[in-house]
Amino acid sequence: MSWLHVVWGETNREVVLAAVQQDGVALQYAADPLKSDRELVLEAVKQNGQALQYAAWTVRADHEVVLAAVKQDGRALNYAAGSLKANRDIVLAAVEQNGYALVYAAQPLKVDHVIVLAAVQQNGWALRYAANPLKADREVVLAAVQQCGEALSSAAEELKADREVVLAAVKQRGFALWYAAGPLKADREVVLAAVQQSGEALHYAAESLKADRELVIAAVQQDGLAFLYAAESLKADVKVVLVAVKKKRQWALKQASRELQDDDYLQRLAACAEHPKRKRLQAFLKYARDLREANVKAKVDLWLTCHNDGELHHWMDATHTGFKRCKRARQGGQ
Repeated sequence: MSWLHVVWGETNREVVLAAVQQDGVALQYAADPLKSDRELVLEAVKQNGQALQYAAWTVRADHEVVLAAVKQDGRALNYAAGSLKANRDIVLAAVEQNGYALVYAAQPLKVDHVIVLAAVQQNGWALRYAANPLKADREVVLAAVQQCGEALSSAAEELKADREVVLAAVKQRGFALWYAAGPLKADREVVLAAVQQSGEALHYAAESLKADRELVIAAVQQDGLAFLYAAESLKADVKVVLVAVKKKRQWALKQASRELQDDDYLQRLAACAEHPKRKRLQAFLKYARDLREANVKAKVDLWLTCHNDGELHHWMDATHTGFKRCKRARQGGQ
């Protein structure tokens, strides 16, 4: 039976049981006495952990039921009884399924190294819910930024200046450069890793590196919009502008120096690039013409060889109507 056939306040246990086995949240339609039925609730949360929110308070304090719920969906910890939010086994199971569940854990467990490490390995953003001592724990923070680079925003200040931690963060998410300590925004290797992952991370680099030709080209090749953050001197650099125009067409040309904006070749390149589909179609049609002409030439050469008619002044004459008429006349005379 579909749970869609269940009505509010359904009292038939078999009907509700069949419904929650299909979709756990159908428990919300059950009559209150059935929301206290341990076996029925257990079936519901095994199918969908979020069904725990519809269970009676007495069942939300049941260790087995809550454990089943958080194993299916870690966020179900939000609906567990307070005593179970402080239960290490349940919280660990919850954060292993969804690191975000750390937000619902009792405060003492947010200082638990094993639990917080498990949470950030599953979801780096969970670092924001860890206790401050663990935000300064290098192992925890490194695990967090490897999973989600922007988790660097929640790290302690001293770790935002840790080169290995920041390098791991920007390799996972270039925009994490925003949260790095000032000196590391001027570290060429760190910034290069950031822009190779996300070109627009150039925005957060030190001004000196925005004038680094190789680095800016790497950023623009990853994302043409990075050209916006290049130093003015590089906006007058033909090679850099050429890369940008190939990526972002007319928009990129408008960011270039006035002299290069007036360059005829760059203008034509930008205009052609504005219609990539048309350009591909033109290339295909040219290929088709070349192929047809080559095919015709091969047929003519073969015909001449077979009939020993001597040299044909231009193979394209083989397509001429007169040539074809002559050929048919000769074939008819044989």
